[in-house]
Amino acid sequence: MSSRRILIVEDEAVLRRIVADAMTIAGYEVRTAENGEEGLHIFSEFSPHLVIADIMMPRMDGLEMVDKMQAMCRSTMFIFLSARSGADDVVEGFRAGGNDYLRKPFAMSELLVRVEALLKREEHNDGNTLFNIGAYLYDTQQWTLEHNGTVQRLSAREAAVLTMLIKNSEQVVTTRAILLDIWGDDSYYNQRSLNVFVSKLRSRLADDPNVEITAIRGIGYKIRCR
Repeated sequence: MSSRRILIVEDEAVLRRIVADAMTIAGYEVRTAENGEEGLHIFSEFSPHLVIADIMMPRMDGLEMVDKMQAMCRSTMFIFLSARSGADDVVEGFRAGGNDYLRKPFAMSELLVRVEALLKREEHNDGNTLFNIGAYLYDTQQWTLEHNGTVQRLSAREAAVLTMLIKNSEQVVTTRAILLDIWGDDSYYNQRSLNVFVSKLRSRLADDPNVEITAIRGIGYKIRCR
C-alpha cells in the first residue's frame, strides 16, 4: 500500500493535517497543499494516484484545479470535500470529474474506506482498455469515445459508469451496484446524480441509433447494441 500516492489539497490547516496523518498511518505516501495553485504545482511533480480536494479554496477552487489536473493525467482519482451539501453541489462535483464527494463534517473512517475502495478499483483493472460500442470505440484508460474520426473525452464519472455498463454488456446492472461501486453509497442524492450521468452518456452515444442504454424500472440499467 505504501506505493500509493495521495495528494491532499485543503486550505483548513487543522483538517489538512488530520487527514494527512490518517492517510500516512494507513500506509500511503502523502503530500499536502493549502490552495489550488499549490496543489496543481505539486500534482505535476508528485503524480498522485488519488487527490483529496476541498472545493472552496483561495487562489484556485477545487473544481478548476481538478479540471486542470485531469488534462494532465486521466488516470488520477479524485475525492471532493465540501461543506456545501445541496444536491446541485454534489452533482456539480461529479460533473467536474470527481470520483466521490464527501460532505463536511465527516468521519475519518468513512474517508479511509472511500479512498481504499477507489484505489482498489483501479488496481483490479483487468487490462482490457478498448471496447467497441456499436460504431464507437471506447478507451477506458483515456476516457474517450471515437466515432467517425471525432473523439469525445468523458469525465471521470461518465467513464466509470460507462465502463461498468460495457463490461456487463447485455446484462442488467443494478442501480445499487453502480452506486455502491462508484459513489460508495446508494443515497437518494447519488441516485439523482447517476440519472444525470446516464442522460449525458445517452447524448454522447446518440449518433449510433443501434446503441441504447435502457433503464429497467426499479432495478438498474443495461447497455446493448441492437
